[in-house]
Amino acid sequence: MPVSAATATKLREAMARLLAGEPLHTNGALTKENLAREAQVSHATVHRAEVILAEWDAKVARPVLRTPGEVQRDETITDLRKQLREAKAQVTEAQGKLDALAAVTANLYHENIALKKKLGSNRRLASIPAPATEHGPVRTDG
Repeated sequence: MPVSAATATKLREAMARLLAGEPLHTNGALTKENLAREAQVSHATVHRAEVILAEWDAKVARPVLRTPGEVQRDETITDLRKQLREAKAQVTEAQGKLDALAAVTANLYHENIALKKKLGSNRRLASIPAPATEHGPVRTDG
């Protein structure tokens, strides 16, 4: 059963607003339910308007169920995931450098131990006296 001309006009105007992203009565998601709400008619009325539903299906081949806020949220999530990937890559690179430095330090430590063993008890340590100043000792009592 077709709908009245006034209802068809309401539905076409509502469709135009939804497709333009300028809804007055809904969240803007491109659904048949929102088409009914935007036109302020019942859901059953939308389904009786077969010609208008065919136009809707032609223009909205694949229903998009995300609102502009959801789209923005998803873009933010995508950006944050990219930043997280980059930060993880930097951490992995820094960890690799730390591991390499730890290996070098361990090798130097073992070489130092080996050199000390090689010197054995033949090494001599000598204390070097502090150089004397020309003016005598420095006074600190004022």
